[in-house]
Amino acid sequence: MSRPLLLLLALLLSISTFAQTPVDVILKVNGDEMKGKITKITDTDLTFIYSGETLEYTVKKSDILKITHSSGRVEIINQPPLPSDIRKNDQIVMKGTPADHHNRIAVLPFHYLIENQPGADEIGLSAQQDTYAFLSQHSTGYTLIDPRTTNALLAKGGVTKENITGFTMNELCNILGVEYIIDGTVKQNKASQTSYTSDNSNTNVKRNGNDKVTKVNSYGSTFSNAEQRYDVSVSLSIYNDNNANIYNQSHRAFFSNTDGGFSSPLQYLLKRCPLYRK
Repeated sequence: MSRPLLLLLALLLSISTFAQTPVDVILKVNGDEMKGKITKITDTDLTFIYSGETLEYTVKKSDILKITHSSGRVEIINQPPLPSDIRKNDQIVMKGTPADHHNRIAVLPFHYLIENQPGADEIGLSAQQDTYAFLSQHSTGYTLIDPRTTNALLAKGGVTKENITGFTMNELCNILGVEYIIDGTVKQNKASQTSYTSDNSNTNVKRNGNDKVTKVNSYGSTFSNAEQRYDVSVSLSIYNDNNANIYNQSHRAFFSNTDGGFSSPLQYLLKRCPLYRK
């Protein structure tokens, strides 16, 4: 066999032998893997050579999640952060621990739309107050936060009508110190318009002594009135402090009305929500 062929076979054998040799695997915190051989470990770092290379690298232990040694032994260098540890870095200031949230409820100011356009904020605040008042009498076992306290805590937490959609329900629960949040919308749209017209007329006849008609006076009046009616619907959502939506329903008032009142559909939904108690 020729010398070049022998050298080629020897090279292929060495490559095959090296490929089958177990290697050390470093898994870094950022998810990167390093495969090769660890030559030295200190208290703060280690020295590492990639497979098939000769250059030594120094890797900080603080960047390493775990090492799987060539023997199969797994060594944990840094524990992955727990959800509770990540939560500590949130910008939201927690008002209490999750245990303090248990069975506590806050009602957000309702969204109010008239003809699908933003309406008066006062209507949304009124619906918030009505929801609080109704559930206060039908929520045994729960603690309701009054609207004034709720709105003050939202303001102190930097939550406004304009930016509230940028907060998760978990973040809002932490700001308010509650387990459940009620969020609602009142929609009002024009329905039929009814017009009423009534006529009133009188005729006076004047006679002389001989009972002859001397004068006839006639006068009349017409009264008109137009009445606008509205279709009103309410949407209600309830979230818990895990961002789970546990109730999401809408209801339209059975009959249109002239004042845009929303009490009927609101109470209809509240009586069927999971927080309601007779």
